[in-house]
This record gives sequence, C-alpha cells and structure tokens, in this order.
Amino acid sequence: MKGVKAACITQTLHFLLKEDVGQEYAKKLITEEVKKYKDSFDKNKTQYKILSEETQADGSVIIEIKKQYNTSPVGHYLD
Repeated sequence: MKGVKAACITQTLHFLLKEDVGQEYAKKLITEEVKKYKDSFDKNKTQYKILSEETQADGSVIIEIKKQYNTSPVGHYLD
C-alpha cells in the first residue's frame, strides 16, 4: 500500500493582455486577474509560494509558483 507523503506542483503562468480593448485598460484587467488568482489560494486554503513575478514590457505578467497539489500535505516543498 502507498500514500502520498508530500506533493506540490510548480507552474509558470503567463497572464496575457486582451487584444480587443485599449492598452491601459488591458493592463488594469491583468492586475485584477493576478490579484484574483492569488486571492483564490487563501480562499481555498491552498498553500503556495510565489517563486517569481515579472511584469513584461507589454504589461503582461509571468508568475512562477509552487503550490499544494490537491489537498496533499506539502512537506518540505514550501520551506
């Protein structure tokens, strides 16, 4: 028999600007989307660690994140 002792997933996400709206409004939407994404972890009680967050020249945002996989324990992964 086996059981998950610890598990995390690492993702690199690119939040892209919408093309059918103005540049400044698109940047505002990205800022809101990133905040909503981060807030969802606290709401769902998911443990996470942001490894890097970079705003690109066009206003898009790239986030590298390590987060809890499902409801598995995270062990030493988020230290």
